[in-house]
Amino acid sequence: VFKSKEHHVPDVAPAKPIKESPLVSEAEGKKEDKPKAKKSSNSIEPDAKLAKAADKGLTKMVSSNRKLQISTWNIAAINNNPFEYWITYDENPEYENIMTDIEAFLENPGKKDVAVSEVFTEDMFSELEKRMEEVGWDNVRSYWDDDFKNRKIVTEFMKDPLLGSKRLASMPDRITNTINVVGSDQPVCRPTVINMYDGDLSNLQLWWSAWEKFIFDTELTIDGKEGTRTDPVYKMLQPIKKSKYPDITEEEEAVSLPLQTMCGAIFDAILVHMMNTVSQPDVWQSLKKTMVENLNSQKVPHTLDILETVYSDSDIVTLQEVSASFIDQARKRALGQTFWIVSPGDLDAVRDQNSVIFLKKETFPAGPSAEITALVENSFEEGVDVPIAKGDILSITATDRDGIPFVITSFHGDTNGLATKPVLSAVLAAMASDSTLTTHKLVFGLDANTYENAKPGKQQDVLEWAEHYVSYGLTSCWGDKPNPANYTTFNSRTYLQPQLNKACKKSDKRANGDVNPKDFIVFGKEDFKVVQTWKDNTGEKKYVEDMAFPTLKFPSDHGILATIISPVSPTAVE
Repeated sequence: VFKSKEHHVPDVAPAKPIKESPLVSEAEGKKEDKPKAKKSSNSIEPDAKLAKAADKGLTKMVSSNRKLQISTWNIAAINNNPFEYWITYDENPEYENIMTDIEAFLENPGKKDVAVSEVFTEDMFSELEKRMEEVGWDNVRSYWDDDFKNRKIVTEFMKDPLLGSKRLASMPDRITNTINVVGSDQPVCRPTVINMYDGDLSNLQLWWSAWEKFIFDTELTIDGKEGTRTDPVYKMLQPIKKSKYPDITEEEEAVSLPLQTMCGAIFDAILVHMMNTVSQPDVWQSLKKTMVENLNSQKVPHTLDILETVYSDSDIVTLQEVSASFIDQARKRALGQTFWIVSPGDLDAVRDQNSVIFLKKETFPAGPSAEITALVENSFEEGVDVPIAKGDILSITATDRDGIPFVITSFHGDTNGLATKPVLSAVLAAMASDSTLTTHKLVFGLDANTYENAKPGKQQDVLEWAEHYVSYGLTSCWGDKPNPANYTTFNSRTYLQPQLNKACKKSDKRANGDVNPKDFIVFGKEDFKVVQTWKDNTGEKKYVEDMAFPTLKFPSDHGILATIISPVSPTAVE
């Protein structure tokens, strides 16, 4: 039975026994206790009474000319690095000037490709060496003297593929870039260019003083696997294991903590040096401040504003990559008065990326009836490994004001889209396993992560995905055969992020970026037909083709997708 715990669904009507889904279990239940869907749909007869009520509701909906508006949006988790992806920033031409100059610096450094020791100096290393010895780490001066200090900053450090595969710079960046601390809504940021750090980085000495203090003298209280703990930042670093990263040598593995700390310091020093070389500190730091404010600090309010002012006329909204903070803020705004805001019973609080469903209270006066996510997750084909994470799927039942029972699902596909087909199959298997659920009408909003030109066996082709949903008697807001060039994403990495092998030149943003048809709304072809579909990357119900996003006004790297559907008369189907 759907139960509305205070921290999950405070706006949902009180939990009560429901007729339509006796197999529903609490999402918090242990995996072995979750219900198993029956594999054969042929042995399950639809509940005659509920089927009749569904047909009656559809007929009533037809006669009243009522339609459903459904919207879906991967709102995208907050990106801690405002420079990571190319954005459209028409308001300030300095953005593209700086980004193209950084690209030129790294692609054609020429005389700028100086020795590491000219940027991260001998004095800085000696101070770092002393601090690392004080905390009991092994000495890595031989690595400095014999190798790193003599490397060229671009060709032999930033663009060294072996350094990347050993994770010597990217691992400490991942762990210390942005740290969520107990008792604060604001994270703590390492002094670097590529996060929301707001301190002065106008010269290397200012950076180094702040960086050294952050790593060794700043104690933070964080929630970990073993509970809450307070430690200086350096204790959060993890050894780099050869078993996981085979390119690292056994000798490097043994000193991986001080070695990655040194490499992380060199990496950050080079970033500060590059920015202050291609731009004046007051110019790039002011630009960064504006970007952080719009893309990071104000991302949740911007997203909520768009939903509240532009898409509040939706009957159903399915969202992906939603944080717990977003859910709480949505419930406190006008959205919480307009919609039942439904989050998973088993909320992902660690990764903090959840699929969520908004149900318009006027359309669904009783709210959600039950969560059937557990049933769906136990309906995957046996022996098939489906790449899903906690929070990716939310599947619920609800009955609308005309008595039509729905299964409504929001899903966030894996990067390669390989879970998309199995998850749809599992939703349908779950519905087919129960005589009441089989009478429900499916609405499935998702980030399918499908591709126009998929790598065979490694990515999900969009047309193969369409063939899959059509084989079940379903269609989509894009019809039975979507246009592979009808894109809902356009993003590409810049040169200001740790994985330079994934960076796109300004001239290659379109060719080498993630420009794909990824977002869908799927439903029964015999239940509904499309009246109108649109996509939106402006927050104004307009989509600008060939525009990289997010922008300062549009806060996600996925467009919003919306469709208006009208019911097909049950008599017409017969």
